[in-house]
Amino acid sequence: MNTLARTVEALLFLSSEPVSAERLADACEVSEAEVIEALARLREHYAEGFRGVVLREVAGGFTLATDPVAERAARRLLAKPRTPPLTQAQAECLAIVAYLQPVSRPELARIRGVASESAVGTLLDRGLIEESGRSRFGAVLYRTTELFEKLFGLSGLDALPDPARFDPTPEEEGELRERLLRAGDQRAQGPLR
Repeated sequence: MNTLARTVEALLFLSSEPVSAERLADACEVSEAEVIEALARLREHYAEGFRGVVLREVAGGFTLATDPVAERAARRLLAKPRTPPLTQAQAECLAIVAYLQPVSRPELARIRGVASESAVGTLLDRGLIEESGRSRFGAVLYRTTELFEKLFGLSGLDALPDPARFDPTPEEEGELRERLLRAGDQRAQGPLR
């Protein structure tokens, strides 16, 4: 394998998206024909060896992909969550931001009845929410990110479930109200000893 083929391989390895032959040629400062020849060498190289990677032409470009024989093992490896699940506080904050965005920390605290700094910090660190300006009082406003939509399988914020569809019966509403009042009383009394 020549130097150009190795360089093209490295560029494909670094790119998370398929790369066109034109872009590869531009990056390598060679002609598109030379890149096509290098890609053919790469394809031959992968085909003749015992490799777990193949060269694919997809979406108008080229990419390195896992060999189909590794698919089941790769799915098992990557199906495991890499981050811990959201805590209840984080999930509550995320839901509030998703439905009321942009929203500030003081608004989150007012709605939840408790401070939300830690939960908001974690959601920011995970890239699920981001800053979206300031309120008229100077508080930072937050909104959800594209990563949030991607992870929750939403085509956009208009795809969020309609909260009006949750229409509890009078009995369910009374039970929910009692649970919330009890939870509020417990929080007001402080930690149990």
